[in-house]
Amino acid sequence: MKKLKIKMMFTAMLAVTLFIGSCTEDILEEEPRSVFTPDFFQTETGVEGGVTSLYVHLRFLYGAWNYYNSTETGTDEYTWAQSADGNFRDMDLSGVGSIISTSAPPAGPWFSCFEAINTASGIIENAESVGIDESLVSEARFFRAFDYFLLVQTYGGVPLDLGAGELKFNTSTNRGSVRNTVPEVYTKAIFPDLLTAIENLPEFPRLTGTVTKNVARLYLSKAYLTYAWWLENPNNIPTYPEAPRTDPDGRDAAWYYQQAYNIAATAIDNPGPYGLLDYFYDVHWAPNDRHNEMMLYADHTQESAIYNGADLNWGISGAQDNASVWMATWNYTVIRSSGASTVQREAAQSYGRPWTRMAPPVDVFEETFEEKDLDSRYDGTFVTSYRGNWDKGGDATESYPNANGLPVEPGDAILTFLDENNPNVVYPDGQGESNVGAGVLPGRADFVIEPGAISRIVYPGLWKLGTYRTDNSGGLGAPNAGLTRPFPIAKFSEFYFIAAEAAVQGAVPQGGKTARDLINVIRARAGRWRFDNGEQMERIEDNSAALTAETPAVIDIDYILAERSREYFGEGYRWYDLVRTQKWEEIAGSYRIAGPNYGDHTPETFNRTIEDYHYLRPIPQGQLDAMEATEAEKSAYQNPGY
Repeated sequence: MKKLKIKMMFTAMLAVTLFIGSCTEDILEEEPRSVFTPDFFQTETGVEGGVTSLYVHLRFLYGAWNYYNSTETGTDEYTWAQSADGNFRDMDLSGVGSIISTSAPPAGPWFSCFEAINTASGIIENAESVGIDESLVSEARFFRAFDYFLLVQTYGGVPLDLGAGELKFNTSTNRGSVRNTVPEVYTKAIFPDLLTAIENLPEFPRLTGTVTKNVARLYLSKAYLTYAWWLENPNNIPTYPEAPRTDPDGRDAAWYYQQAYNIAATAIDNPGPYGLLDYFYDVHWAPNDRHNEMMLYADHTQESAIYNGADLNWGISGAQDNASVWMATWNYTVIRSSGASTVQREAAQSYGRPWTRMAPPVDVFEETFEEKDLDSRYDGTFVTSYRGNWDKGGDATESYPNANGLPVEPGDAILTFLDENNPNVVYPDGQGESNVGAGVLPGRADFVIEPGAISRIVYPGLWKLGTYRTDNSGGLGAPNAGLTRPFPIAKFSEFYFIAAEAAVQGAVPQGGKTARDLINVIRARAGRWRFDNGEQMERIEDNSAALTAETPAVIDIDYILAERSREYFGEGYRWYDLVRTQKWEEIAGSYRIAGPNYGDHTPETFNRTIEDYHYLRPIPQGQLDAMEATEAEKSAYQNPGY
């Protein structure tokens, strides 16, 4: 096969340490550096700095608007919202744009991951001669596998040779490149690195947030699960580069499903420092960040712009900014109470900076989260009540007339998204008194919107990923800065889903760990309440028995996917879940939502055109443009359909 010469210098930016927690001595320290060289990796400081940069690189993906958009828009969780530009409309595949090789959203993993892979290879090659312990080297092995796993899920087969040989550190600006097949990427890179990492990583993290045996187990079990689906290929989705759906080691999909189950079950039985929190609410309650259910995250801090990787007062939604939740936040600041701005932009978890780029369809509220009373996950996912905070903006007015002319005070609900549709809601023509087209119910001082009236311009925000600061000093704070919270990447709860999915696909379960048993652990937790987010009041209630009793006796992959959406809604899992199981078109091929204008409350049905080739993202045009190759060779390098 002819090699294509690609002009590319692999570098790694060392921004800052990621791990700022309650104990400042429990952090990674480094000096900013623009590029790694072989000489640099031949020192202990160089190897340690390289490892730290691998954690830093997570921030260029997780929390970045473009990557976030590519993982959510076009699924059953999100569609384009009123202020969406082409980047968001393209990803929706609903006739308002198309995914092309110049699109920014699907390009992120290609460039970010290959830089990290090359850094990891440099660490692995040089660490032994420097005398670095294998446990630290295995952090690099983990990240090389992590990045290759992300790449192979996104683009199909990708190069293992970056110019100096397979899995070798490359410093050349010109390199030969051949895309390896999907089986080669899994069996030569992902599986070996993760197996070695599991063997050598510590059980407990060496510093706050660093990877451990169980973090590697999580990704190995998920990689086995994903590869098993790829081998099985239930809907005959094509792959690229073309390759037989066979394993080089002669193992079939059933073997990999079983391994995925076994590894996940082992981690559940041997949790180490990890575990499930008692309440779903606490998993995303911002003051509780960096808890023992969160296994991997892209970290940020409000303590220092350097350590945060972004300005603390103003965000640009680019580089290392954690700004993804802005995209899913509607412009709630337009709300008015008798002409007064009663809900103002605030650096608080229910508010933050509104961009109105992504909107959840009506189906999310009427189907995915149909059960809102027993199951706490709806309440612990969305912002369902927008409350008065004008006092924090310097307005000393004690109360304002709101819906039905009734008075509201600071802290009261100004606008509420109802749990159920109510025929008694009366909506205005156009914007109405609320200025956002919200309706009224007799006797209620808050404006209301029904689940079936969700539109592209007014919809519940995503509370779980919302802004959090402790330096507001009683005011509105700095809501225009990127979030200083860690962005969650991996959680201990996913072991239960991986094992359950593998069991549904035929893995032989252990006693007490059938697919239903495992899912019911998650559902039992979902039934426990300690706080009602919508009502903003304590709620001590245990609906675990009722919720688990509703679980079907025999669950299938559709039920697993519905539960995954309830558990991980809006966290960037969804496109990969639907692609892995080849359920994208079936589950997200159509959706309902009302229009993009205030006062639009009648949902329309929109159909997506999801072709088989869409199951792989395009190779970025920037990569193709850098190739020293003919147009025919570039075309052959690109995924079909693009």
